[in-house]
Amino acid sequence: MKNYPIVFLLLFIAHISLSQSIEPSPENISRHIRKLASDKMKGRGTGSRENDKASEYVKKQFKKYGLQPKGTHGFYQPFTAKVRRVTVSDSIWQTRNVIGFLDNGAAYTIIIGAHFDHLGLGRQGSSKAEKPKGQIHNGADDNASGVAGLLELARYFSKNDVKESCNFLFIAFGAEELGLLGSRHFVNNPTIPLDKVNFMSNMDMIGRYDPNRGVGIGGFGTSEEWPAVFKDVTGKIKFFTDRAGSGGSDHGSFYAKQIPVLFFHTGGHDDYHKPTDDPEKIDTEAEAGILAVQIRLIENAMKFPKLTFTEVK
Repeated sequence: MKNYPIVFLLLFIAHISLSQSIEPSPENISRHIRKLASDKMKGRGTGSRENDKASEYVKKQFKKYGLQPKGTHGFYQPFTAKVRRVTVSDSIWQTRNVIGFLDNGAAYTIIIGAHFDHLGLGRQGSSKAEKPKGQIHNGADDNASGVAGLLELARYFSKNDVKESCNFLFIAFGAEELGLLGSRHFVNNPTIPLDKVNFMSNMDMIGRYDPNRGVGIGGFGTSEEWPAVFKDVTGKIKFFTDRAGSGGSDHGSFYAKQIPVLFFHTGGHDDYHKPTDDPEKIDTEAEAGILAVQIRLIENAMKFPKLTFTEVK
């Protein structure tokens, strides 16, 4: 009996140690971004071999975290993407979403997403460079930073030794830069019933934190429960909310299907859609703080049976 307090203390210390070890890590974030946004990946342009390699990297991490494949072909959900902004000889490309599932045996599922494609060698349109063709657009912030966040959240929720009250579907979307094509393909060809989706959380450009601005979190107006979910949530980073649920990233595809959304975004900068969006400019410490806030919000949201969709007017 006298040894019980020691045992409880050791268990408590072990629990604290586990919690700290699975929290979002700046080192992991940096590793993922430097892999995805290296010159060897040639900008991850849709239809390229390097784009396929990026999707393979995500798949490898999903398998490492013990997620179940939830695409139409294992972890992959292939689809056809078409370049519309510029005229190119090979405008129709094959690409894919990468989808992993954490099954907690729950009635509803939370979708967490980020797009893994970027502008490649500047030939598919939308580059802000003066002479983009042939230049590697690494896309460290847009959106290797979001994919790094996706992978860290997959690691956290799969390794936290908690059977959550919701399942999780982690999706790396393809062809976002061509018009949200990957997320649109998913919502029109879902691999889980959309009426069983609780809400969707999207990360697009979360690597260039400005402490004067804070991180913007969109979608605040898409559910009447969001104010209660956000109550008393704080973190090492500053954030502000925006009501809009639509917009120029993948959460918009889910909002169009009347699913509540959140959208994390650190704002525009001079390197947006230019070859200068490089890994060394990412604030990995701040990104880890952004992910910690997102975790708290997700955990708060799971205290409700299911969020109620609200149209933003």
